[in-house]
Amino acid sequence: MLPLHLGALHPMEQALTLLLAFGPFLVLGVVIVLRRRSEEREDPED
Repeated sequence: MLPLHLGALHPMEQALTLLLAFGPFLVLGVVIVLRRRSEEREDPED
């Protein structure tokens, strides 16, 4: 038995899929940048 294709995704579903797929990586990137900036401000001699 072949799985049935349900058709194209609604634009809102596409946006949610992209957000769920790439959102965690974007959040991680922002956290890394913010942590590096705060560490540079705390100890500039390193």
